[in-house]
Amino acid sequence: MVEQGKGKRQELHLMQRKLLEISGVLNVDSFDNEEFLLQTELGHLTIRGHNLHIKNLNLEQGLVSIEGQVNSLSYLDPGSRPNGKGLLGKLFR
Repeated sequence: MVEQGKGKRQELHLMQRKLLEISGVLNVDSFDNEEFLLQTELGHLTIRGHNLHIKNLNLEQGLVSIEGQVNSLSYLDPGSRPNGKGLLGKLFR
């Protein structure tokens, strides 16, 4: 049985691994053409793939659309910090 958070809601729609629509987004922490790190109502979400780019962004409504080849979606464990493997993390290694 699916346990819902206290009023928190998020939906992910992936079409043909080429278009990802996400609701419940609070902030876009980092992004490049291979990785997005989003802060969502349910925790940090990492999207990895190739040729990724933002098609639509509306943080007032909490909606983000990402186009490109989506290879993986993963939530970070609560309490863990994002590892900075995005563009800035790659620059400052």
